[in-house]
Amino acid sequence: MSRPRPGRPRPGPPRPGPPRGAVPFALCLALLTGLLAACTGAPDHVTLRVLASPELADVEPLLGRLAEDTGVELTMEYEASADLAGRYPATGRPAPDLAWLASDRSFQLRVQDSGGRITRPESTSVLRSPVVVGLTPEAAGALRAKAPGGRISWADVADAAAGGRLRFGMADPRRSDTGRAALVGVATAAAGTGGALRAQDVSCDRLRGFRSGQSLTADSSRALLAAYAAHPERADALIAHESELLSLNAGGRLRAPLEIVHPDDGMVLSDFPLLLLDPRERGPYRKVVDWLLRADVQRELVRRTHRRPVDPDVRPTGPLAQPVGNALSFPDRLSTVQRLVDDYGDPAHGTADQVVFLLDFSTSMRGERIAALRAAFAGLSGADRTATGKFARFYRGERLTVVRFGGRVLQERTVTVRGDADLRTLDRIVADGGFDDATAVWSALDRGYALAAQAVRAAPRRPVAIVLMTDGENNAGLGPAEFLRRHRALGTAVAAVPTFPVPFGEADPSALERVARATGGRVVDARLSSLADAFKEIRGCH
Repeated sequence: MSRPRPGRPRPGPPRPGPPRGAVPFALCLALLTGLLAACTGAPDHVTLRVLASPELADVEPLLGRLAEDTGVELTMEYEASADLAGRYPATGRPAPDLAWLASDRSFQLRVQDSGGRITRPESTSVLRSPVVVGLTPEAAGALRAKAPGGRISWADVADAAAGGRLRFGMADPRRSDTGRAALVGVATAAAGTGGALRAQDVSCDRLRGFRSGQSLTADSSRALLAAYAAHPERADALIAHESELLSLNAGGRLRAPLEIVHPDDGMVLSDFPLLLLDPRERGPYRKVVDWLLRADVQRELVRRTHRRPVDPDVRPTGPLAQPVGNALSFPDRLSTVQRLVDDYGDPAHGTADQVVFLLDFSTSMRGERIAALRAAFAGLSGADRTATGKFARFYRGERLTVVRFGGRVLQERTVTVRGDADLRTLDRIVADGGFDDATAVWSALDRGYALAAQAVRAAPRRPVAIVLMTDGENNAGLGPAEFLRRHRALGTAVAAVPTFPVPFGEADPSALERVARATGGRVVDARLSSLADAFKEIRGCH
């Protein structure tokens, strides 16, 4: 912050006195100037440094008027920062006086977790805007045609992304508070609990399919929209604030405006708070806040930025006159948010898992059991049109291996999903195969780890997991002790591949639990719910 400071007189030799009459005149002039300042309320000039989200560059044209009315000049420093990490408290860099963010929810969670080491600053909401989806007319029409009642949800977006029918752009949630709000909204909808996202809701994150559709990213949503405007062929959709998408449409840079969709399963609402980081500047801060919340200023901010007012007496018009819709709660723990962000990873780098399915085709599986297995597998291939089914389905780029076994391996097939034809290939293996009289559970699992070893060597960065589904006792091939001995002899990378056993029927849960613990996986018991639910629970756990 900088303020004008009065100069201090320096000692020196006596100077000739002023002409007669000059002193009274100067004294009168000074008194008159002071009287005028007091009468007109002319403010002292103060300059405050503001760390601001790049999205707020659109308020800069109003800052000159702010300075004229209040005497407070804001020097904006735009930086994508999801929770002010590295900027507050000060860490050697010049400390800002204020912060103006799209959302301070992650930052406030960091304050909450600091144990008092970080002081909670005063914060005032200035404007509001939900994080929504902007779709090209073609993409919007295709999604609406498949959505129940034509009401598009995050689940529909995730389903289309997983199926390779939708490519979207979203700011990096590791750096951008807009990208983080978008990710929280999608993950909350995927959890399907109706409440704020909890740690257990991201333990088996169902966003792999959604993530596979991301084709464009940037450190901030402002940079994201600029990149899209320059190359609109790179994406069919943008996930950003409603205000930013309205501004993009109004800017005339697009061949056709994006259709703005408020997802039916809810969205996170940003409130663009102004934070007082330096308590010594509370007086100027209050002047700025009071000015920003004035009805005439709120109306001008709404007109210029397409954000919604916080003043209930200011009535927006046009598309902003419509209700926001279902607002989703933000998580109440920073660890939940951080786990979600870490799991999502770097959106600039594609990711696709490999899953080895070991499916028991012993004769005891005939009838209802094999029918349930086939239905569950078909559900992951896109037949399950529920919200959780859309989030948990197989997705484009995923590498899938299906091994049917009895007393030996009966059939084995690996495909990389590029479209529905690949999923139909795998469905045929599950639907048409014959059965075997014996059940070699541990030999099948040993074969699964041989396939995992090949996968790890071919693509060390690709996550690999094994799903073992069986209904019977092992009565052929290796025993569990021999399998575990072989598993311990594997290299570190292969030994880290988890196994998720899914027992049903008469399968021995204790032996499967032992193997799951040894491999870093866990048992998902289909007897407690349904096989389809067990499949969904496994998706994304690795």
